[in-house]
Amino acid sequence: MGKVLVIGAGGVSSAAVTKMAMNADIFTEITLASRRKFKCDDIAANIKTRTGVEIATAEVDAMDVPAVVALIRQTGATLLVNLALPYQDLVLMDACLEAGINYLDTANYEPEDVAKFEYHWQWAYQDKFKQAGLTAILGSGFDPGVTSVFATWLRKHKLDTIRQIDILDCNGGDNGKVFATNFNPEINIREVTAEARHWENNDWVTSPAMTHKVPFDFPVVGKKNMYLMYHEELESLKTHFPEIQRARFWMTFGDAYINHVRVLEGIGMTSIKPVMHDGVEIIPLQFLKSVLPDPSELGELTKGKTCIGDIATGMKDGVEKTFYIYNICDHEECYAEVGSQAVSYTTGVPAMIGAAMVLKGEWAEAGVWNMEQLNPDPFMEMLNTQGLPWEVHELDAPVDF
Repeated sequence: MGKVLVIGAGGVSSAAVTKMAMNADIFTEITLASRRKFKCDDIAANIKTRTGVEIATAEVDAMDVPAVVALIRQTGATLLVNLALPYQDLVLMDACLEAGINYLDTANYEPEDVAKFEYHWQWAYQDKFKQAGLTAILGSGFDPGVTSVFATWLRKHKLDTIRQIDILDCNGGDNGKVFATNFNPEINIREVTAEARHWENNDWVTSPAMTHKVPFDFPVVGKKNMYLMYHEELESLKTHFPEIQRARFWMTFGDAYINHVRVLEGIGMTSIKPVMHDGVEIIPLQFLKSVLPDPSELGELTKGKTCIGDIATGMKDGVEKTFYIYNICDHEECYAEVGSQAVSYTTGVPAMIGAAMVLKGEWAEAGVWNMEQLNPDPFMEMLNTQGLPWEVHELDAPVDF
Protein backbone atom coordinates (compact mmCIF):
# COMPACT_ATOMS: atom_id res chain seq x y z
CA MET A 1 0.00 0.00 0.00
CA GLY A 2 2.95 2.33 0.55
CA LYS A 3 6.69 2.76 0.91
CA VAL A 4 7.94 4.15 4.20
CA LEU A 5 11.27 5.55 5.40
CA VAL A 6 11.87 5.29 9.16
CA ILE A 7 14.58 7.44 10.74
CA GLY A 8 16.03 6.29 14.08
CA ALA A 9 17.14 2.91 15.42
CA GLY A 10 16.31 2.82 19.13
CA GLY A 11 13.89 0.68 21.10
CA VAL A 12 10.77 2.48 19.84
CA SER A 13 11.93 2.17 16.26
CA SER A 14 12.62 -1.54 16.67
CA ALA A 15 9.08 -2.13 17.95
CA ALA A 16 7.47 0.09 15.31
CA VAL A 17 9.33 -1.36 12.34
CA THR A 18 8.76 -4.94 13.52
CA LYS A 19 5.01 -4.24 13.66
CA MET A 20 5.20 -2.62 10.20
CA ALA A 21 6.75 -5.82 8.87
CA MET A 22 3.88 -7.76 10.46
CA ASN A 23 1.51 -5.61 8.38
CA ALA A 24 3.18 -6.06 5.01
CA ASP A 25 -0.10 -5.47 3.17
CA ILE A 26 0.07 -1.82 4.35
CA PHE A 27 3.84 -1.31 4.49
CA THR A 28 4.92 -2.75 1.16
CA GLU A 29 8.52 -1.49 1.39
CA ILE A 30 10.33 -0.41 4.56
CA THR A 31 13.68 1.36 4.80
CA LEU A 32 15.24 1.91 8.23
CA ALA A 33 17.96 4.56 8.45
CA SER A 34 20.15 5.92 11.22
CA ARG A 35 23.51 7.58 11.76
CA ARG A 36 24.71 4.16 12.93
CA LYS A 37 23.75 1.69 10.22
CA PHE A 38 24.84 -1.33 12.26
CA LYS A 39 21.93 -0.71 14.65
CA CYS A 40 19.54 -0.72 11.68
CA ASP A 41 21.11 -3.96 10.45
CA ASP A 42 20.60 -5.57 13.87
CA ILE A 43 16.93 -4.60 13.86
CA ALA A 44 16.53 -5.82 10.28
CA ALA A 45 18.05 -9.20 11.19
CA ASN A 46 15.67 -9.54 14.14
CA ILE A 47 12.72 -8.69 11.89
CA LYS A 48 13.79 -11.24 9.29
CA THR A 49 14.00 -13.92 11.99
CA ARG A 50 10.62 -13.04 13.51
CA THR A 51 8.57 -12.30 10.41
CA GLY A 52 10.49 -13.48 7.35
CA VAL A 53 10.21 -9.93 5.96
CA GLU A 54 13.32 -8.22 4.62
CA ILE A 55 13.68 -4.48 5.14
CA ALA A 56 16.28 -2.17 3.64
CA THR A 57 18.75 -0.26 5.83
CA ALA A 58 20.76 2.89 5.25
CA GLU A 59 23.11 5.31 6.96
CA VAL A 60 22.03 8.94 7.19
CA ASP A 61 22.59 11.99 9.38
CA ALA A 62 19.07 13.17 10.27
CA MET A 63 20.36 16.75 10.60
CA ASP A 64 21.61 16.77 6.99
CA VAL A 65 18.60 17.85 4.91
CA PRO A 66 20.17 17.20 1.47
CA ALA A 67 21.24 13.70 2.57
CA VAL A 68 17.76 12.89 3.88
CA VAL A 69 16.14 14.24 0.72
CA ALA A 70 18.48 12.10 -1.40
CA LEU A 71 17.59 9.02 0.63
CA ILE A 72 13.86 9.75 0.34
CA ARG A 73 14.17 9.95 -3.43
CA GLN A 74 16.32 6.84 -3.56
CA THR A 75 13.76 4.79 -1.61
CA GLY A 76 10.67 6.21 -3.29
CA ALA A 77 9.04 6.58 0.15
CA THR A 78 5.76 8.45 0.42
CA LEU A 79 5.96 8.81 4.22
CA LEU A 80 8.83 9.59 6.59
CA VAL A 81 8.39 8.27 10.15
CA ASN A 82 10.65 10.20 12.51
CA LEU A 83 11.62 7.98 15.45
CA ALA A 84 14.89 9.79 16.07
CA LEU A 85 15.42 12.54 18.69
CA PRO A 86 12.97 15.46 18.98
CA TYR A 87 15.84 17.86 18.24
CA GLN A 88 15.63 16.64 14.64
CA ASP A 89 11.92 17.23 14.01
CA LEU A 90 12.20 20.52 12.14
CA VAL A 91 15.01 19.51 9.79
CA LEU A 92 13.18 16.29 8.92
CA MET A 93 10.00 18.28 8.25
CA ASP A 94 12.10 20.50 5.96
CA ALA A 95 13.38 17.40 4.16
CA CYS A 96 9.83 16.11 3.66
CA LEU A 97 8.72 19.43 2.20
CA GLU A 98 11.68 19.47 -0.20
CA ALA A 99 11.19 15.85 -1.25
CA GLY A 100 7.39 16.09 -1.39
CA ILE A 101 6.38 13.34 1.11
CA ASN A 102 4.26 13.09 4.25
CA TYR A 103 5.69 13.23 7.78
CA LEU A 104 4.94 11.61 11.16
CA ASP A 105 6.68 11.73 14.55
CA THR A 106 6.09 10.67 18.16
CA ALA A 107 7.43 13.67 20.12
CA ASN A 108 7.34 17.42 19.59
CA TYR A 109 10.35 19.51 18.67
CA GLU A 110 12.70 20.43 21.48
CA PRO A 111 15.76 22.70 21.21
CA GLU A 112 18.97 21.02 22.33
CA ASP A 113 20.02 23.88 24.58
CA VAL A 114 16.80 24.38 26.58
CA ALA A 115 14.24 21.91 27.95
CA LYS A 116 11.11 23.24 26.25
CA PHE A 117 8.49 20.74 25.11
CA GLU A 118 6.29 22.96 22.95
CA TYR A 119 4.47 22.63 19.63
CA HIS A 120 4.65 26.19 18.31
CA TRP A 121 7.76 25.52 16.23
CA GLN A 122 6.00 22.70 14.39
CA TRP A 123 2.61 24.42 14.22
CA ALA A 124 4.39 27.18 12.29
CA TYR A 125 4.73 24.66 9.41
CA GLN A 126 0.94 24.49 8.91
CA ASP A 127 0.81 26.70 5.80
CA LYS A 128 3.90 25.11 4.26
CA PHE A 129 2.42 21.61 4.43
CA LYS A 130 -1.02 22.79 3.28
CA GLN A 131 0.41 24.58 0.29
CA ALA A 132 2.51 21.52 -0.58
CA GLY A 133 -0.53 19.23 -0.30
CA LEU A 134 1.28 17.14 2.32
CA THR A 135 0.22 15.74 5.70
CA ALA A 136 2.27 16.02 8.89
CA ILE A 137 1.12 14.05 11.96
CA LEU A 138 2.58 15.14 15.31
CA GLY A 139 2.97 12.95 18.38
CA SER A 140 1.81 9.51 17.23
CA GLY A 141 3.09 7.65 20.28
CA PHE A 142 1.09 6.73 23.37
CA ASP A 143 1.45 9.92 25.39
CA PRO A 144 1.30 12.04 23.36
CA GLY A 145 -0.67 10.07 20.81
CA VAL A 146 -3.07 7.43 22.02
CA THR A 147 -4.04 9.51 25.06
CA SER A 148 -5.10 12.32 22.72
CA VAL A 149 -7.04 9.89 20.50
CA PHE A 150 -8.69 8.51 23.64
CA ALA A 151 -9.86 12.05 24.48
CA THR A 152 -11.26 12.62 21.00
CA TRP A 153 -13.00 9.25 21.01
CA LEU A 154 -14.61 10.05 24.37
CA ARG A 155 -15.82 13.43 23.12
CA LYS A 156 -17.16 11.83 19.94
CA HIS A 157 -18.92 8.85 21.54
CA LYS A 158 -19.36 9.42 25.29
CA LEU A 159 -19.26 13.15 26.08
CA ASP A 160 -20.48 16.32 24.39
CA THR A 161 -17.78 18.38 26.10
CA ILE A 162 -14.78 17.68 28.33
CA ARG A 163 -14.47 19.87 31.43
CA GLN A 164 -11.40 18.25 32.96
CA ILE A 165 -8.98 15.55 31.90
CA ASP A 166 -6.19 13.73 33.71
CA ILE A 167 -3.69 11.62 31.77
CA LEU A 168 -2.25 8.82 33.93
CA ASP A 169 0.91 6.98 32.83
CA CYS A 170 1.83 4.04 35.04
CA ASN A 171 4.75 1.71 34.45
CA GLY A 172 4.56 -1.13 36.93
CA GLY A 173 7.55 -2.88 35.39
CA ASP A 174 10.84 -3.82 37.05
CA ASN A 175 14.10 -4.39 35.18
CA GLY A 176 16.28 -5.18 38.20
CA LYS A 177 18.68 -2.31 37.55
CA VAL A 178 19.76 0.08 40.31
CA PHE A 179 18.81 3.04 38.09
CA ALA A 180 17.62 3.01 34.49
CA THR A 181 15.19 4.97 32.34
CA ASN A 182 12.48 3.30 30.27
CA PHE A 183 13.20 5.36 27.15
CA ASN A 184 15.97 7.65 25.92
CA PRO A 185 17.69 8.75 29.18
CA GLU A 186 18.43 12.25 27.92
CA ILE A 187 14.80 12.99 27.03
CA ASN A 188 13.40 11.14 30.04
CA ILE A 189 15.50 13.00 32.60
CA ARG A 190 14.88 16.37 30.93
CA GLU A 191 11.14 15.74 31.25
CA VAL A 192 11.29 14.59 34.86
CA THR A 193 13.47 17.47 36.08
CA ALA A 194 11.50 20.16 34.23
CA GLU A 195 9.14 22.39 36.20
CA ALA A 196 5.67 20.84 36.50
CA ARG A 197 2.83 22.66 34.75
CA HIS A 198 -0.86 21.99 34.31
CA TRP A 199 -3.70 23.90 32.67
CA GLU A 200 -6.40 25.31 34.94
CA ASN A 201 -8.94 28.13 34.48
CA ASN A 202 -7.38 29.44 31.26
CA ASP A 203 -3.82 29.65 32.55
CA TRP A 204 -0.77 27.54 33.29
CA VAL A 205 -0.16 26.65 36.93
CA THR A 206 3.46 25.82 37.77
CA SER A 207 5.05 23.90 40.61
CA PRO A 208 8.54 22.54 41.33
CA ALA A 209 9.44 19.24 39.66
CA MET A 210 8.61 15.99 41.48
CA THR A 211 6.84 17.67 44.40
CA HIS A 212 3.14 16.87 43.86
CA LYS A 213 2.80 13.14 44.66
CA VAL A 214 -0.50 11.24 44.75
CA PRO A 215 -1.13 7.51 45.32
CA PHE A 216 -3.49 5.89 42.81
CA ASP A 217 -4.82 2.36 42.50
CA PHE A 218 -4.32 1.44 38.83
CA PRO A 219 -6.32 -1.34 37.17
CA VAL A 220 -4.38 -4.64 37.20
CA VAL A 221 -1.10 -2.93 38.19
CA GLY A 222 -2.22 -1.83 41.67
CA LYS A 223 -1.37 1.14 43.88
CA LYS A 224 1.52 3.35 42.74
CA ASN A 225 2.75 6.86 43.52
CA MET A 226 2.26 9.21 40.59
CA TYR A 227 3.75 12.68 40.16
CA LEU A 228 2.34 15.76 38.48
CA MET A 229 4.44 16.66 35.43
CA TYR A 230 4.26 18.78 32.32
CA HIS A 231 3.73 16.85 29.09
CA GLU A 232 3.28 18.25 25.60
CA GLU A 233 -0.20 16.89 24.93
CA LEU A 234 -1.54 19.29 27.56
CA GLU A 235 -0.65 22.17 25.23
CA SER A 236 -2.41 20.67 22.23
CA LEU A 237 -5.45 19.39 24.14
CA LYS A 238 -6.18 22.74 25.77
CA THR A 239 -5.73 24.39 22.36
CA HIS A 240 -7.99 22.06 20.38
CA PHE A 241 -10.54 21.41 23.17
CA PRO A 242 -11.10 25.01 24.31
CA GLU A 243 -13.81 23.99 26.76
CA ILE A 244 -11.28 22.18 28.98
CA GLN A 245 -11.01 23.92 32.35
CA ARG A 246 -8.32 21.66 33.79
CA ALA A 247 -5.80 19.33 32.15
CA ARG A 248 -3.09 17.46 34.07
CA PHE A 249 -0.50 14.78 33.35
CA TRP A 250 0.70 12.21 35.90
CA MET A 251 3.49 9.63 35.73
CA THR A 252 4.47 6.96 38.24
CA PHE A 253 7.96 6.67 39.68
CA GLY A 254 9.37 4.51 42.46
CA ASP A 255 11.08 6.12 45.44
CA ALA A 256 14.50 4.83 44.34
CA TYR A 257 14.12 6.44 40.90
CA ILE A 258 13.14 9.81 42.39
CA ASN A 259 16.03 9.68 44.88
CA HIS A 260 18.55 8.94 42.13
CA VAL A 261 17.26 11.78 39.95
CA ARG A 262 17.39 14.25 42.84
CA VAL A 263 20.98 13.29 43.69
CA LEU A 264 22.06 13.47 40.04
CA GLU A 265 20.36 16.84 39.67
CA GLY A 266 21.96 18.09 42.89
CA ILE A 267 25.48 17.35 41.66
CA GLY A 268 24.86 18.82 38.22
CA MET A 269 24.74 15.60 36.21
CA THR A 270 21.33 16.41 34.67
CA SER A 271 22.48 19.80 33.37
CA ILE A 272 22.31 20.56 29.64
CA LYS A 273 24.78 23.45 29.94
CA PRO A 274 28.28 22.67 28.60
CA VAL A 275 31.16 22.22 31.03
CA MET A 276 34.88 21.71 30.45
CA HIS A 277 36.40 18.33 31.33
CA ASP A 278 40.12 17.82 30.71
CA GLY A 279 40.03 20.52 28.05
CA VAL A 280 37.00 19.03 26.29
CA GLU A 281 33.54 20.59 26.34
CA ILE A 282 30.86 18.10 27.37
CA ILE A 283 27.15 18.18 28.25
CA PRO A 284 26.73 16.47 31.67
CA LEU A 285 23.36 14.92 30.78
CA GLN A 286 24.74 13.47 27.54
CA PHE A 287 27.65 11.97 29.48
CA LEU A 288 25.20 10.52 32.00
CA LYS A 289 23.23 8.97 29.13
CA SER A 290 26.39 7.21 27.95
CA VAL A 291 26.89 5.41 31.27
CA LEU A 292 23.25 4.48 31.97
CA PRO A 293 21.70 1.23 30.67
CA ASP A 294 20.42 1.41 27.09
CA PRO A 295 16.60 1.15 27.30
CA SER A 296 16.55 -0.88 24.07
CA GLU A 297 18.54 -3.60 25.87
CA LEU A 298 16.22 -3.90 28.89
CA GLY A 299 13.43 -5.83 27.20
CA GLU A 300 14.48 -9.30 28.28
CA LEU A 301 14.94 -8.14 31.90
CA THR A 302 11.68 -6.24 32.38
CA LYS A 303 8.70 -7.84 34.10
CA GLY A 304 5.29 -6.41 34.98
CA LYS A 305 2.69 -4.28 33.26
CA THR A 306 1.91 -0.73 32.19
CA CYS A 307 -1.41 1.10 32.48
CA ILE A 308 -1.83 4.32 30.50
CA GLY A 309 -5.05 6.23 29.94
CA ASP A 310 -7.35 9.20 30.49
CA ILE A 311 -9.90 10.08 33.12
CA ALA A 312 -12.24 12.65 31.60
CA THR A 313 -15.24 14.46 33.06
CA GLY A 314 -17.77 16.38 30.99
CA MET A 315 -21.38 16.73 29.95
CA LYS A 316 -23.53 14.29 27.98
CA ASP A 317 -27.11 15.34 27.18
CA GLY A 318 -27.07 17.78 30.09
CA VAL A 319 -25.74 15.26 32.63
CA GLU A 320 -22.18 15.25 34.03
CA LYS A 321 -20.33 11.98 33.43
CA THR A 322 -16.82 10.67 34.05
CA PHE A 323 -15.05 7.97 32.04
CA TYR A 324 -11.75 6.15 32.51
CA ILE A 325 -10.27 4.79 29.28
CA TYR A 326 -6.97 2.90 29.37
CA ASN A 327 -4.72 0.16 28.01
CA ILE A 328 -2.91 -2.55 29.99
CA CYS A 329 0.31 -3.81 28.41
CA ASP A 330 2.55 -6.66 29.60
CA HIS A 331 6.34 -6.24 29.32
CA GLU A 332 7.04 -9.95 28.85
CA GLU A 333 4.36 -10.38 26.19
CA CYS A 334 5.76 -7.41 24.27
CA TYR A 335 9.25 -8.88 24.40
CA ALA A 336 7.99 -12.25 23.19
CA GLU A 337 6.24 -10.62 20.23
CA VAL A 338 8.72 -7.99 19.01
CA GLY A 339 11.79 -8.16 21.26
CA SER A 340 11.05 -4.88 23.08
CA GLN A 341 9.74 -3.98 26.53
CA ALA A 342 6.30 -2.40 26.93
CA VAL A 343 7.45 1.24 27.06
CA SER A 344 8.99 0.92 23.59
CA TYR A 345 6.02 -1.17 22.44
CA THR A 346 3.39 1.31 23.62
CA THR A 347 5.12 4.08 21.66
CA GLY A 348 6.20 2.02 18.64
CA VAL A 349 2.84 0.39 17.91
CA PRO A 350 0.94 3.74 17.81
CA ALA A 351 3.66 5.09 15.52
CA MET A 352 2.98 2.16 13.19
CA ILE A 353 -0.79 2.68 13.40
CA GLY A 354 -0.48 6.41 12.73
CA ALA A 355 1.69 5.63 9.71
CA ALA A 356 -0.93 3.13 8.55
CA MET A 357 -3.62 5.81 8.84
CA VAL A 358 -1.62 8.01 6.46
CA LEU A 359 -0.79 5.24 3.99
CA LYS A 360 -4.40 4.00 3.93
CA GLY A 361 -5.72 7.50 3.33
CA GLU A 362 -7.64 7.67 6.62
CA TRP A 363 -5.67 10.75 7.67
CA ALA A 364 -4.96 12.56 4.43
CA GLU A 365 -5.84 16.23 4.87
CA ALA A 366 -2.96 18.52 4.00
CA GLY A 367 -1.46 20.43 6.92
CA VAL A 368 0.09 19.83 10.34
CA TRP A 369 -2.13 17.95 12.78
CA ASN A 370 -2.09 16.77 16.37
CA MET A 371 -3.72 13.42 17.05
CA GLU A 372 -6.82 14.81 18.77
CA GLN A 373 -7.72 16.70 15.58
CA LEU A 374 -8.14 13.50 13.56
CA ASN A 375 -10.87 10.86 13.20
CA PRO A 376 -10.22 8.51 16.13
CA ASP A 377 -12.31 5.52 15.04
CA PRO A 378 -10.01 3.70 12.57
CA PHE A 379 -7.03 4.28 14.88
CA MET A 380 -8.95 2.90 17.87
CA GLU A 381 -9.93 -0.17 15.84
CA MET A 382 -6.29 -0.90 15.00
CA LEU A 383 -5.25 -0.54 18.63
CA ASN A 384 -7.50 -3.50 19.42
CA THR A 385 -6.10 -5.67 16.63
CA GLN A 386 -2.42 -4.67 16.91
CA GLY A 387 -1.62 -5.45 20.54
CA LEU A 388 -2.92 -2.44 22.50
CA PRO A 389 -6.54 -3.27 23.38
CA TRP A 390 -8.35 -0.63 25.41
CA GLU A 391 -11.15 -0.55 27.96
CA VAL A 392 -13.53 2.25 28.90
CA HIS A 393 -15.50 2.41 32.14
CA GLU A 394 -17.92 4.97 33.48
CA LEU A 395 -17.03 6.10 37.01
CA ASP A 396 -19.50 7.04 39.69
CA ALA A 397 -18.07 10.51 40.16
CA PRO A 398 -15.23 12.78 39.00
CA VAL A 399 -11.82 11.73 40.33
CA ASP A 400 -10.19 14.52 42.27
CA PHE A 401 -6.65 14.23 43.56
